Amino acid sequence: MNHESQPLLGNSRDEHAPTVLSSLKSSFFNSYFNVLLIFVPIALIVSFIGASDSVVFSLNFIAIIPLAKLLGFATEELALRTGSTIGSLLNATFGNAVELILGVIALKEGLIRVVQASVLGSILSNILLVLGFCFFLGGLTRHEQEFNNIAAQTSSSLLALTVLSLLVPAAFATVAGSDEEAAEGILALSHGTAIVLLIIYMLFLFFQLKTHSGIFEDEVDEEEVPTTTLIFSVVLLLVVAGFVSLHAEFLVGAIEGVVEEWGINETFVGIILLPLVGNAAEHVSSVTFAMKNKMNLCIGIALSSSLQIGLLVTPILVLAGWIIDQPMTLFFEDFETIILFASVLIVNYLIQDARSNWLEGALLLAAYAIIALAFWFHP
Repeated sequence: MNHESQPLLGNSRDEHAPTVLSSLKSSFFNSYFNVLLIFVPIALIVSFIGASDSVVFSLNFIAIIPLAKLLGFATEELALRTGSTIGSLLNATFGNAVELILGVIALKEGLIRVVQASVLGSILSNILLVLGFCFFLGGLTRHEQEFNNIAAQTSSSLLALTVLSLLVPAAFATVAGSDEEAAEGILALSHGTAIVLLIIYMLFLFFQLKTHSGIFEDEVDEEEVPTTTLIFSVVLLLVVAGFVSLHAEFLVGAIEGVVEEWGINETFVGIILLPLVGNAAEHVSSVTFAMKNKMNLCIGIALSSSLQIGLLVTPILVLAGWIIDQPMTLFFEDFETIILFASVLIVNYLIQDARSNWLEGALLLAAYAIIALAFWFHP
């Protein structure tokens, strides 16, 4: 942000403290993407009057773009006041709230495979697509970018645990067979594993926010100060997250019709397209931070979002299925589990030196493109 009008004396900052009016002006004039906000009411109108699925899908997809940008802006404003750790946690949480709501709705309808595909696709899009764009776009104007190695390695280790939680049920199913007793064993294993993962996530939050909070904080930028009030930032975050959830629900509801009208592979939609929509907010935010060289915040959003999907959203969906008597398990298809394992392995290799460049970003994007092609042709 450009703050040439800011006084040089630190104690003069209060004289230029943001007001509600200046906060509103900063929010809606911070990006050219906000021109697309005109599609928000249009998309809502056509969705409520029951227009064709193609129209509903397209307009809601466009409407989410400026909302995602606004969500990123509100998160950055809060991060300037609370620190990058809580800022990235807020961004990932609000983004994944959409996934959780949609997952529960799909679970009630018995669409277990859709829920599993969406969960897997969310993790893949965050660790490959988002990190890929962060490394690539952030590295185009810099020789290399640095980030906190300990924080990144801790997150990648937890991702490895997430993969293990999917590999064990797959191995169990291979040995136990496919009879009813084996299915009950996989379901019971999934319920127990879900509880363990939730405990680990709570311990990680305590580690991240309390005992080792310093290693997750980004460097303080003395030149950048908040341009909105604290209350305005919180309200903006809540309101925009609500609109994102509403548009995402309309968009997902139109996907089935779009699949028939456009002839798109259903597996491709579940693994690739649906997660892109559900996680659009943190996608835009993370890439924006990378282009500003805020790599700890960028990686914190991308990896925290993946961790929340693997250690929080997925276990909650498994336990929710247990409560409503839907057999939601951690046993995914072997093909999908292998792809997730390989993806986490690649990410671990690339972040172990705590440096990134545009070529590493291109490698992650290439991996995601290959996976997208695989699911496009997946029967």
